Amino acid sequence: MKVCVVGTGYVGLVSGAGFAEIGHHVICVDIDEAKVQGLKAGRIPIYEPGLEELVLRNGKAGRLSFTTNLKEGVEACSVIFIAVGTPPNEDGTADLQHVLGVAKDIGRTMNGPKIVVNKSTVPVGTGARVEGVIREALAARGVAHSVSVVSNPEFLKEGDAISDFMRPDRVVIGVETPEAKAALEELYAPFVANGHPILFMDRLSSELTKYAANAMLATRISFMNEIAALCEKTGADVQMIRQGIGTDKRIGMPFLYAGLGYGGSCFPKDVKALAATMSENGLPGEMLNAVESVNNRQRKLFAQKILDVYKGDVSSLTFAVWGLSFKPKTDDMREAPAVDIIKALARHGARFRAYDPEAMPNAKPLLKEVPVTFCSEQYEALDGCDALILMTEWGSFRSPDFEQVAKRLKSKTVFDGRNQYSGKALRDRGFTYVCIGRPRVD
Repeated sequence: MKVCVVGTGYVGLVSGAGFAEIGHHVICVDIDEAKVQGLKAGRIPIYEPGLEELVLRNGKAGRLSFTTNLKEGVEACSVIFIAVGTPPNEDGTADLQHVLGVAKDIGRTMNGPKIVVNKSTVPVGTGARVEGVIREALAARGVAHSVSVVSNPEFLKEGDAISDFMRPDRVVIGVETPEAKAALEELYAPFVANGHPILFMDRLSSELTKYAANAMLATRISFMNEIAALCEKTGADVQMIRQGIGTDKRIGMPFLYAGLGYGGSCFPKDVKALAATMSENGLPGEMLNAVESVNNRQRKLFAQKILDVYKGDVSSLTFAVWGLSFKPKTDDMREAPAVDIIKALARHGARFRAYDPEAMPNAKPLLKEVPVTFCSEQYEALDGCDALILMTEWGSFRSPDFEQVAKRLKSKTVFDGRNQYSGKALRDRGFTYVCIGRPRVD
């Protein structure tokens, strides 16, 4: 099958490479000339484990190509995926200008029947708007090509996106015509050979499924941070509570982590967008608003926790920071908790030495007005610092050499924003250890 993917961001590039990997011929389209030329030369614009190998292998095999010419992709392919960004507007609603712009261009360039698949995260009802825009563009040309608009939301975790795409838990498809259903079933058949389902449903339900999934996961994170706050008041241990509730098969362990809260490109904007959709439909969205409020507060609480150790005066202190990206195995700095926490402490005069395995190039513009020295190695970041702050739980930070940590720091103090370390083990080494929702160890 010939497939066109419009947009070479995170979702579009992973999807295009994934479809090519199982034998389809894929044309990826993007308006960014520099990005397209880079991809043609084998330069991948984002860090995602395994993605570079996938792109290079399928490009070399002739199954994956890149262009800025949308007409080329539309005319050559029977299935066209829209995978462009839907950033939040100031009121939290999703900005659909890029999605609808692509839809209009598709209508202007269609040369026959097409299946248009919305893979961008869009509010409920967007499929009908996309279809309307395409039909208007066709009518303006005086042609009557048939078009089927499908909803096919993505469920990719940054850092594990290739596995999620190639071996999905489920594929959700909102479809209105039998022709589109048959084509998408054929397209995705190799991806569900593991027995996991393709879930066909109406388009509206498919669109809302994506938001509901992300909001549920975000809710679990904020819930655990609420419990962690209560633990700190009562002396209970949130890690023990996670075991106690996560082993209940009705609940499960994933996303039950107290920490610095969620960030990234999806959860923050999707929670806001779903709350905005509820408001537009006359519903209060109280739970969603609370989820966002707890998440925003968590960063402030952790910064305050650090300030409290020093009685509010950090003006003479330098902190080592391990991890900047919003989660490990990505260079994505969007809504990264580390940025807010560093800036909060900098307002009190603190300075920083930071290291992240992948995200420092993206972090530098966000922290350009903050006194941060970016280091080339994790232990180098410790030199001469008064304490270590763990912001992101990259694998290399999980079992560090604490003898080096103690030797390089001026004071043996660790602030663990991800609850990665053993308080007892650090206490036995003479550290002061501060984490989230667990008893402090001095």
